[in-house]
Amino acid sequence: MQPRISVVTLGVSDLGVARKFYCDGLGWTAAPSSNQHVVFIDVGALVLALFERSDLAKDAHVRADGQGFGGITLAHNVGSKAEVDATIEFVRKASATILKEPADTFWGGYSGYFADPDGYPWEVAWNPFWPLDANGRVQLPKF
Repeated sequence: MQPRISVVTLGVSDLGVARKFYCDGLGWTAAPSSNQHVVFIDVGALVLALFERSDLAKDAHVRADGQGFGGITLAHNVGSKAEVDATIEFVRKASATILKEPADTFWGGYSGYFADPDGYPWEVAWNPFWPLDANGRVQLPKF
């Protein structure tokens, strides 16, 4: 199996609210194939999908009543500390909940966290060890 993630689907409590946050608030574009049941957003190397939480749980044959931290965070890497600060201010204006103000990290980078309307935590990070390519994609070091 090749190492690849093609789609990250977030189970959301209100698809309209989630679509408004990501598309209107963050300025991301819903794909034309999106509809009243699912929203697809091209985020570069993969697709972010938004789907009603109860329907997603039913589709995956799991319980929908998860609460608290789900054991996953999403990350948006940027090219500098200043970009971390600017991105956190941008999402704050888009009504994101700021979970952690930007600060230096123990691993030598700089990051902050926000949550979307369903509480999914997003890290905004500058990692001096992972430069970004011209498309904004992380370039992992060759060990």
